Amino acid sequence: MDLREKIKTGLFYFDGATGSQLQKKGIRPGELPETWNITHREDIIELGQSYFEAGANGVAANTFGANSMKYDGKDGRYSLREIVQTGMDCAMEARRRAKGEMVQKDLYVGLDVGSLGKLLKPLGDMEFETAVSLFKETISLGIEFGAEYILIETMNDSLESKAAVIAAKECGNVPIFVSNVYDETHKTMTGSSPLVMTTIMNALGVDAVGSNCSLGPDRMLEIVPELYAGAAVPVIFMPNAGMPKMDGDRVVYDVGPEEFASFAVQAVKQGARLLGGCCGTTPEHIKQMVLATRDMKPMEVLKQTKGRVASYTTVVEFGNRPVLIGERINPTGKKKLKEALRSGDMSYILSEAVKQEEAGADILDVNVGLPEIDEKAVLCDTVRELQGITALPLQLDTSDPVAMEAALRAYNGKAMVNSVNGKEEVMEAIFPLVKKYGGFLVALTLDEAGIPETAEGRFRIAEKIVKKAAEYGIDKSNLIFDPLAMAVSSDSKAARGTLDAIKLIKERLGCYCSLGVSNVSFGLPKREIITSVFFTMAMECGLDGAIMNPFAAEMMKAYKCFLTLSGLDDNCIGYIEYADKLEINTVQTVSTSFGKQGDGGTAAAAPAGNGSDHSLGFAIKKGMSDAAAEETKKLLETKDAMAIINEDIIPALNEVGVGFEKKTVYLPQLLMSAEAAKAAFGVVSASMPESSAKGPKVIMATVKGDIHDIGKNIVVALLKNYGFEVLDLGKDVPPEKIVDTVKKEGIRLVGLSALMTTTVPAMEETIKQIHEYDPTVKVCVGGAVLTQEYADMIRADKYAATAMDTVRYAQKVFNME
Repeated sequence: MDLREKIKTGLFYFDGATGSQLQKKGIRPGELPETWNITHREDIIELGQSYFEAGANGVAANTFGANSMKYDGKDGRYSLREIVQTGMDCAMEARRRAKGEMVQKDLYVGLDVGSLGKLLKPLGDMEFETAVSLFKETISLGIEFGAEYILIETMNDSLESKAAVIAAKECGNVPIFVSNVYDETHKTMTGSSPLVMTTIMNALGVDAVGSNCSLGPDRMLEIVPELYAGAAVPVIFMPNAGMPKMDGDRVVYDVGPEEFASFAVQAVKQGARLLGGCCGTTPEHIKQMVLATRDMKPMEVLKQTKGRVASYTTVVEFGNRPVLIGERINPTGKKKLKEALRSGDMSYILSEAVKQEEAGADILDVNVGLPEIDEKAVLCDTVRELQGITALPLQLDTSDPVAMEAALRAYNGKAMVNSVNGKEEVMEAIFPLVKKYGGFLVALTLDEAGIPETAEGRFRIAEKIVKKAAEYGIDKSNLIFDPLAMAVSSDSKAARGTLDAIKLIKERLGCYCSLGVSNVSFGLPKREIITSVFFTMAMECGLDGAIMNPFAAEMMKAYKCFLTLSGLDDNCIGYIEYADKLEINTVQTVSTSFGKQGDGGTAAAAPAGNGSDHSLGFAIKKGMSDAAAEETKKLLETKDAMAIINEDIIPALNEVGVGFEKKTVYLPQLLMSAEAAKAAFGVVSASMPESSAKGPKVIMATVKGDIHDIGKNIVVALLKNYGFEVLDLGKDVPPEKIVDTVKKEGIRLVGLSALMTTTVPAMEETIKQIHEYDPTVKVCVGGAVLTQEYADMIRADKYAATAMDTVRYAQKVFNME
């Protein structure tokens, strides 16, 4: 049966763990699991065969860590081609050999694709297109050697997930399944919720989405309803067999096959369709899961009809209340922004974003269109920088399809796309981009004949756009129509025509509507007065979104009042908070966070002082590196360098760090704040004697056999910005090299990281050798596979569940608390 049809008509069963099973078979510490495809071929075949014979429909090849960074065919290392070809061959041979009463009628072999172990820019140092290329190398080989599905699993980052999906889509028409790792707060490492991930993956057109690893079945079960509620495709449920514990000198998992199966039953009842296992699961776990669920009828996949856009942490849903789209990052009529774009002054652009977010914008429009700049490059750079400092979704605003594709491709989330219209050539250029990369598309009601004067004429164009979009597989729930506000100064009936068009589009097509509301008052004095009334009238007609200036006092007053009077502001809380902070009868010029705005002259609608914080601490907390450096230079004119560190930089970092520990701040904000602090430290350090600028030395390393250094790199960045001198030994580091560095540098604290279960023994050996040399040297360990019990077993001095835990422990070791 066709696999896509298979998962729509019933349950589908994946295999279970590979790494923990290879540990039972004797894989050595630091040995790369994928090499067993060649060196222990029969063991890999037997493992796959046992999963097929336990009732699995799909067995993924032993290729989880296969990429050309690890397998480059040089210096005696296997090539990526060898690893993928032999991995696929082993899985197919396992299918051929499978026999017994539990073997399913429909059997499939997939390619297993794991994380590259790198954070992508702006959080890390890997370019998005580099990640896409690396994934394409592996996936193209998998398809060449017969992969019938691509399982992208154990992903911690939405942007890396997107890179892998794009790579898979560009390699061929093979089903794509995406599974992410969530923690106990139902967030990925970079702060994405199940709703964020389902919104992004729905838009990209994957075939199934879900969760694996990190959690046992009890905790993962809590996530299934959230995945099901947001997914437009079948949901994946692949938990660990509980959490690792020690039984003597053996690592065991605490959920047995029958108990595991009982959780699978509950998962199916809550919406899961694709079931499997991760760390610690065995063929018996899969067998019991199949036996317990095979007669169950899964829940129907939901049709998602809500219009949603997303950043990596935030979903904005249309249809609940009017959504505000901040218009200030658009050079039209804005002299200072034009100057900033020409000069590459990103600090000004970022401060505009921060101000709009604080003033109440839900989404930020991003338009960098100037004839004298490279719009594609500048748009992509601006989007990347903005996503480093704000969690708001972005509206990509350009008439250049090339620039639009580049920005859509690398955008971390599901963007709002501005725009398409009824012209055939425009629809033919934009619809394929939205279909490939996903997007919530603004559709203007104009065509080759221009803008119709009547509401009926604009409705007919909207109807044409809906039909054309459907031909590309784009549902009307991903369209929002702009019926175009025209100036009443030139046509007294223009506003009425726009308002009537909103009603027609909503009533007859059931589609969303948005407006650039300020156009209505063009050419009139005191424009904000008439614009705000028109805004209120449009909202009463059902307007779902507005591109507007969130600093405009009359507009924000109208908006807050409308929400309250329409029953969209429970207990009037929003209005009361707004009114309490509003400076009544005061007109103030809105300033940027780091300089005067200088164009617009609009009364401030934001609370007093909003957007006017010039402090170094503010810049660090917002992750604004250039501004942090500039503010530090100013402070050095009047303040001692150490005072700046202790009174400005460290307190700001601590505030962000505490937020991270309390789960109110997520990894991207933490890292961008660390980068801003780094910029400030750089300025301070240059003014200090070299010896006083250095802190205690700490070693950081990812252990032998493990090339995943995301966690290690995060800790390195934070330690440096808390004043430590970090000796980063990199990844796949032998114990001997770490011990030699301890001896040479007189190290008192070593941090070790491991992602893979197969590399934890290498961590244990490293700790052993360090303590044999000097038992007073402290070793702090962390990584996705570790627990406190595991850390105790390998005799680590400290288990750090988060990056901030490591910082706190380092401060304790060196009496810097």
